[in-house]
Amino acid sequence: MPIVLDLRQAIVHKVHNKTDADLRDMIEGSVDGPEAALPGLGAIFEMIWKNIESKQQDELIQVAQKHLQSVTPTPLS
Repeated sequence: MPIVLDLRQAIVHKVHNKTDADLRDMIEGSVDGPEAALPGLGAIFEMIWKNIESKQQDELIQVAQKHLQSVTPTPLS
């Protein structure tokens, strides 16, 4: 019988027991990288979001808002 992992489990499996440097390398290699890396970053973000205080969540929202206000979206084609 095949083993079935969902995406979240696969990401946790991939990063489990990584060093801080390994985790940083994985994140930095994914940022501005291939779009296939985005679900992994999303899963990591979800783990972070669920395990930080509301104040830290608010700070992340403010960082996102500040960035979003400084960029102009390119037209969708």
